[in-house]
Amino acid sequence: MTRRELIKQCGFALTALAMPFPLITFSKDNSMTDKKQFDVIIIGGSYAGLSAAMALGRSLKNVLIIDSGKPCNRYTPHSHNFITQDGSVPGEIATKAKEQVLKYDTVKFLEGYAAEGKKTENGFEIAVESGERFSAKKLIFATGVKDIFPDIKGFEECWGKTVIHCPYCHGYEFKGAKTAVIANGDRAFHVASLVNNLTDKITIVTRGKADFTEEQSVKLKNHQINIIEKEIEEIKHQNGNITALIFEDGTQENFDAAYAAIPFEQHCKIPLDLGCEITETGLIKVDMFQQTTVHGVYACGDNINPLRSVANAVFKWKYNRSDGESPFDRRKILMDKIVKEVNEKGRLALG
Repeated sequence: MTRRELIKQCGFALTALAMPFPLITFSKDNSMTDKKQFDVIIIGGSYAGLSAAMALGRSLKNVLIIDSGKPCNRYTPHSHNFITQDGSVPGEIATKAKEQVLKYDTVKFLEGYAAEGKKTENGFEIAVESGERFSAKKLIFATGVKDIFPDIKGFEECWGKTVIHCPYCHGYEFKGAKTAVIANGDRAFHVASLVNNLTDKITIVTRGKADFTEEQSVKLKNHQINIIEKEIEEIKHQNGNITALIFEDGTQENFDAAYAAIPFEQHCKIPLDLGCEITETGLIKVDMFQQTTVHGVYACGDNINPLRSVANAVFKWKYNRSDGESPFDRRKILMDKIVKEVNEKGRLALG
């Protein structure tokens, strides 16, 4: 051991005496084999999870990220409305973020699927499919949601490319294009009112009898928005680029893009197993500090918020409130809360 290394190790040892964490917190060894206990386990290593991990890691909290490598936006070729990253491939943004986060010795990353979770006397235990088990004082679920595709041939191949869900995320690329809105009722009317700003070539495809109020029907007619009540048999496309909708009666209509409102479910079932409440819309219920209804369990990203985008996932690992309070203040409050609770659980008994 060199003189410099000796001084460095002694410095770490002295620091450890004043901290409520073991020396391994500061170790540069990234091996997962010997390390099973953490301050915080983050399930989900995409944008929201990595954002939370960076803030906690910089606060010298022992963090483990568990990620299965299946983000919801893996179908999308480009991300938009994220300043400095507009037009970037989502996977490249996540890769760069992961590289930056893992520069912190306090953060570890495990590629694997979190299969089970349970509460323990000292916190929580998470088991991955490989059989390994890890424990932590706090849990953060940044697991996103899983879209449920309709039984329409070609839908999945086009999803995120030319069959899209959000005019703010993708609409600019299809301005002026002949566009289908695959939805019915209030949802279809809402989407059409937004898309109408981007193109005047809109057709609503209700996949059954149209369900609009008289007032809505009049407005749609005044804006020359057509309605097709037929069921869709297939989406005709070339490498995910939609060319036409083929209906059950054999007819077809050419389109350049389509907006689809489809259902989703939680990507991870562990929050439900732990007793976390789910809202009527299928999202994990959290308070202003992003704590779920189970003490010590937090959630962030798409699994708690319907505004799905990369920028929103990074930003929204704090719950959005419209009470005038600064979002940066809320983030600091959330960080202070988690760090304080972890410190209290790990505090050394004196005397």
